[in-house]
Amino acid sequence: MNWRNIRLIFMREVRDLLRDRRTLFMVFMMPLLLYPALGIGMAQMMLSYREKVRTVVVLGEEHLPPPPLIVEGKFAGRWFSEAKETSQLEVVTPETVNSLKDQLPENSGEGVHTREQEEYERQQTLVQHARDLQKVNNQLQKLEQEYEQLVVQERTERSEDASTEEEASSGKPAPKPETPLVELQKKITQTRQELSDLFASSQMQVLILVPEGFAEAIEKTTQLIAERNITEEGNAVSVPSLTVLHNNADQKSQIAYSRVKTVLALWEADILKERLTAARLPESITTPVNPKSVDLASQQELSANVWGTIIPSLLIIMAMTGAFYPAVDLAAGEKERGTMETLLICPASRTEIVWGKFFTVLSFSISTAILNLVSIGFTTKYMVSLGGGGTVGMLGVITPPSFGAICWVVILLIPISALFSALSFALATFARSSKEGQYYLTPMLAVTTGLTVFCASPAVEITPFYSIMPVIGVGLLLKGLLSSPDVSTMLVYVLPVLITSTGYSLLALWWAIDQFGREDVLFREAERFSIVLWIRQLLREKQATPTFAEAGLCFLLIMLLMFATMKISRDMMDPIEKSAAPMVMLKLLLIHQVALIATPALIMGVMLARNFRLTFKLYWPSFPYLLVGAVLPFILHPLVIELSQNLQWFFPPLPEQVEQTLALMQSDSINPWLLLLTFAVAPAICEELAFRGFILSGLAHHGRLGIAIVFSSLAFGLMHMIPQQVFNASLLGLVLGLLCLRSHSLLPGVLFHFVNNAIEVVRELFHEQIQSSISPGNPFVTFTETEYHYHWPTMVICFVLASALIYWLYQHPSKQAQAALKSSTG
Repeated sequence: MNWRNIRLIFMREVRDLLRDRRTLFMVFMMPLLLYPALGIGMAQMMLSYREKVRTVVVLGEEHLPPPPLIVEGKFAGRWFSEAKETSQLEVVTPETVNSLKDQLPENSGEGVHTREQEEYERQQTLVQHARDLQKVNNQLQKLEQEYEQLVVQERTERSEDASTEEEASSGKPAPKPETPLVELQKKITQTRQELSDLFASSQMQVLILVPEGFAEAIEKTTQLIAERNITEEGNAVSVPSLTVLHNNADQKSQIAYSRVKTVLALWEADILKERLTAARLPESITTPVNPKSVDLASQQELSANVWGTIIPSLLIIMAMTGAFYPAVDLAAGEKERGTMETLLICPASRTEIVWGKFFTVLSFSISTAILNLVSIGFTTKYMVSLGGGGTVGMLGVITPPSFGAICWVVILLIPISALFSALSFALATFARSSKEGQYYLTPMLAVTTGLTVFCASPAVEITPFYSIMPVIGVGLLLKGLLSSPDVSTMLVYVLPVLITSTGYSLLALWWAIDQFGREDVLFREAERFSIVLWIRQLLREKQATPTFAEAGLCFLLIMLLMFATMKISRDMMDPIEKSAAPMVMLKLLLIHQVALIATPALIMGVMLARNFRLTFKLYWPSFPYLLVGAVLPFILHPLVIELSQNLQWFFPPLPEQVEQTLALMQSDSINPWLLLLTFAVAPAICEELAFRGFILSGLAHHGRLGIAIVFSSLAFGLMHMIPQQVFNASLLGLVLGLLCLRSHSLLPGVLFHFVNNAIEVVRELFHEQIQSSISPGNPFVTFTETEYHYHWPTMVICFVLASALIYWLYQHPSKQAQAALKSSTG
């Protein structure tokens, strides 16, 4: 690879992009102008914003006890933390309406519409609506009381009728007339709806109804408490309730009610305080614990928490969008402009061209992310300075990130930008036009956004498992480095994140190089989609085996079916009794294997492939391959067990449902043959038909067997969904794929799959007998409580034998496999 050619390609592409005004605007000008404009606009909106006044109507103000809740037509200022909050609630009472009427000019009559007259009429209408609401509310309370009394009465009658029916010797009891509960319930529903409709048309947000005698009842109760006479029989006072009507579905009413609720709570606390004073009791009697909260966070820690939430999300999104447009322009745009042929005849190889374009996209991705972060930082700092250092909320305590934090941002920006640049360029290379390239890259933007939301969750922290996940590892590590008070705990994840992110980037770049080296990708002609032509192709122009795209479609269909039936399976299990649950779960697992995994693959094999037998490799293999399929699971079993046990710290714990499923294999109440059928026979047949049959045949359609084996094993692992099972199934999937392709038959893989699962079933069913047969000094295996531990002699022997068998498979393909490979590549 000639780095001089790569540099020339890089400089050429950078100059071409810099000549494009749209690219310059998106990468450089938009971040420098967008965030300051948004910041200034938000500042102006905050300065010019005045919250609308919400209307609260109070009926029965004269029945309110002291301390005064309403003073001069407003809620008393002592119930608010800030004086300006009193003006955010307008209180309308009959007294305020009478006061407005007294202030009207003498010549104000009909036909005169002064501002005072209009205000008086508005408040008068509000009070009238409030009285109508009070009447309907009283009717509703009476109906509800009648309903409660009827419920009690009917329960009593039912108990009496039940005792009478028990005494009857024969015959069915005569049908009883329907109780008036249903009719009364309908009246309650109608009255409640009428009350809701009246309130919605009343133009008020909250209505407070104070019952008659409310103040007297409060004062009488306070007096009895002061005299220590409240507990004597006959001295208890029934205090009527204060009714507050509001509509929580209306945001205006919701806001007003939240403020009124706070006012009433403070007012009630003041009444309680006076009651305790009258009873000569300490005020602290209502708060016996009274915990004191001490916030130990410094300004630097608060700022670090803010930056740790904001920067990773912005960094990932901006790195993605920064690679989006340049990648489309350098690949799909090159095809549209017709300059791709000119570029291909230059002395640089295609690999060098890809590297040059990749570095161009990477440069713009990094530049976009840095410019956006810098612009946001300066805009935030400027908005804080506008507040004069006393800004309310988080902006008042934000300090710039430390130099170390900025260094970590730059270090982790490189691998994440490289990943997005390589992926974007690979997808854009496959596209025929810029518009199609945007269609391909938009789903990646949606997935990236979902991953950033996941990383921003305060409940998610980096773990060994998350550290190797693409995008998530970088996001969580950066969040931890920016917000964690002890950065040293995060440093152990730096190397895994950098190594895996670099690996993902190189894998994506390899895919881009592979795409760029294919003539059918670079010079694809426009395709016209037609339902008729597509159906005709399915029925008449089927190929012998499925294509790469059809294999991917089969995998997606299986995953969608599994996702769609998760809730159905859970709902079926909920009402099942505990004793019958194991059998129902086994039946669901069998249905799951047949209906969701095997059936889609078989149907697509019939519809999309011409040679059903070749697609699913339904051939009888040579005896050596059957022998390998039967023996290799026993040899790999100790290696898989030890690897899984040593990596338990790495993976999250198993979900409860999975543990319940695994516990079925230890149940004595279930037939062992049924367990073997569910956990060994059905998966061996159904999963092999899907993943080593249809999917592997489609992935290997063009003769690229290595890619086919790797992708089919990853699909097989992802189908299990649980991280531990994904890891184990992916590793075994590599062996199964190699065994299937080298033997040119599905049967050795079915046998391998069956034996591997049967070992687990037998081990769980007869764990007590196996444990008793293992002597304490056994040099090969020991059993501790619930786990088997294989010692190094066993591991060495198994590793050598497994390596020899796998190497033999790799070096000795069957004659049918060699012929199939020649036909696919020829």
